[in-house]
Amino acid sequence: MTLFVLMIIACVLCLFLLVMTLVNLRIDTPPTAGELRALPDAEQPLICVCIPARNEEANLEACVRSILASTHRNVAVYVYNDHSTDSTGAILESLMAQDSRVRATPVVPLEQGWNGKQFGCHQMGQHAQGEYLLFTDADVRFAPECLSATLNRARALSVDLLSTFPMQRTHTLSEALVIPLIHFILLSYLPMSRMRNTTDPAASAGCGQFLFVRREAYVASGGHAPFKASMHDGIKLPRTMRKAGFRTDLFDATALVSCRMYRGFAQTWRGFSKNAYEGLGSIPLLVFVTIVHAIAYLMPWCVLILAAIASASPSGASSPAILRAASDPATVGLAVLACFVAIAHRCLLALRFQQRFSGAFLHPLGIILMTAIQWNSLYLHLTNQRAWKGRGGNAPAPTTSA
Repeated sequence: MTLFVLMIIACVLCLFLLVMTLVNLRIDTPPTAGELRALPDAEQPLICVCIPARNEEANLEACVRSILASTHRNVAVYVYNDHSTDSTGAILESLMAQDSRVRATPVVPLEQGWNGKQFGCHQMGQHAQGEYLLFTDADVRFAPECLSATLNRARALSVDLLSTFPMQRTHTLSEALVIPLIHFILLSYLPMSRMRNTTDPAASAGCGQFLFVRREAYVASGGHAPFKASMHDGIKLPRTMRKAGFRTDLFDATALVSCRMYRGFAQTWRGFSKNAYEGLGSIPLLVFVTIVHAIAYLMPWCVLILAAIASASPSGASSPAILRAASDPATVGLAVLACFVAIAHRCLLALRFQQRFSGAFLHPLGIILMTAIQWNSLYLHLTNQRAWKGRGGNAPAPTTSA
């Protein structure tokens, strides 16, 4: 296959994924002004926010206080202190003493076969009695209107689970290269119109940092038990609920909820490696995505580099064939177009979701890093080396605290 043909394919892929994103952005909309308003106190259902916490002394208090400041006042905060070895327990006790809406879920030994996070969430799901449950993480921060907007949108869509991808705060280059690709992959590949019009499990997505569910539907679908060994509740809970006949959806709450997911390269690598492969779900799909990204987002830049080398080298028939092919004006033009579309795609997402533009302009480096993480995640999956903060993986888990 010639470089010219490959550049045609690259342009088609870049344009197709950009169009898919544009279509999805018309569906994945932020709350309206009306949805931001809280219901009258007498009409507010109880929302139980569930936080699995293991060694979260740096995050727990700020997270809980942001929830307690909600304009939706009928709220309870459940925390599962998963055998923390830092001051998480003391912070939780202090919060409980200050506000009766904060509650500690009884901690029990981790059962065999469970991932730690799913086990903690399941325990909270069994104790929380609200009409709605929100499963979140300790590093998430909520605007006062967040719960009201989420409840109003869930009811407007008549869905049993509503999720969002929080605005991701990235303070280092490695974070900015990889973390915003969550939105890029989601909006480029998930057909949201199909998600909204069917209960097909394959046409669903969610984020484990924010899973808002109607408790009755959550219990009826089995809670977290059907995917107890999973590392990706953001994917598994929507699929589990859809298999049980319930509806799930997404909305854009970028302005209402935020999170600094990881800090620096090492945390980013380890954090995504634990579940990046599971998010895709199959080796054939991983191979397909790797090939698509290599052609669409890496090869055009390679062509431009080769063309630059060719222009700086003595011309003539003695030049390597690859340099002559790369210096063809039509091939170079197509490569420039593919690069432009890819960067425009990422800049559009950066504007919409408050992402750093450094990641957008260094898109090829981000793709290389994410691809390496996905293949490393497959290796960890096959060798049973994944765990949530040392609390169980896809191998049988210990029954005592780690």
